[in-house]
Amino acid sequence: MTTTKTRRAPRRTAEERAEEAKLLHDRLTTQVAALADSNAWKSFLRLSGVARNRSLNNQLLILSQLPTATICLGYRQWEQLGRHVIKGQKSLSIFGFSRKTVTETDEESGEENTRSWNRYPILRVFDISQTEGDDLPVTLLEGDDDAGIFERVAEVLRGRGWDVALEEISTPGLNGYTRYDTRAVRVNAALSPAQRAKTLLHEAGHATLHTPEDTATPITHRGQIETEAESVAYALGSMLGIDTSAWSIGYVASWSDGDVDLIRATAANVQRAVADLGDALLGENPIGAALAG
Repeated sequence: MTTTKTRRAPRRTAEERAEEAKLLHDRLTTQVAALADSNAWKSFLRLSGVARNRSLNNQLLILSQLPTATICLGYRQWEQLGRHVIKGQKSLSIFGFSRKTVTETDEESGEENTRSWNRYPILRVFDISQTEGDDLPVTLLEGDDDAGIFERVAEVLRGRGWDVALEEISTPGLNGYTRYDTRAVRVNAALSPAQRAKTLLHEAGHATLHTPEDTATPITHRGQIETEAESVAYALGSMLGIDTSAWSIGYVASWSDGDVDLIRATAANVQRAVADLGDALLGENPIGAALAG
């Protein structure tokens, strides 16, 4: 494999770093507001499904710079996965995090004092479309539900105390439901295997996010509740190989009515559920390990 050398970026002054940080925050605010658009929301969910270890703010920053982004890692992280950045590609800026701790000894008393503070350096990452090299492992679904996604999700939920089963549901338009009082999840047995899998992903979103005893601040906005659950289904479906866009995307442009705070709260909840259920369903993966590292 041919490698490409790059020059180290020139060192920035403190003022230049502060200005860049301000620009990133401004860009982040704009991108949050843009989530009211269904296409922007679809991009966010796609990225959440792949990069579930990435912080919400950094996912939004990435999309503001490259709306088609999917997997974004640092230069050396890509090298560890057998890929390298194509010459001439422009990096994307995100916020890093580190905690610095310093122990100082008082010269007079001999006592040690420890000070700690958080730092948020600006990091450079590249999308997979800006790289070339080895293929990354992916999970694809062939046929109706050949990968057994329904049973995999059911097993996770049962392990968490939920009773999951198929049921003949006669209510028109009702594909499934979640009962929090009895911890019961039901999916319409009349559905196709693929639709059963998608519906159970939706109900898993409810079970993860909306159980009353697990919710610090109860959500009463029905549109937010359903959008969160369907967004979780879309993002997890993307990870597992199910294209649920025909069900998941059509109505999200109008539910928030431009309420940026509501959009941010929903996005954060979706990301939390996708990370939780994604880890339970897929376990550790090289992308998640690279992001965490």
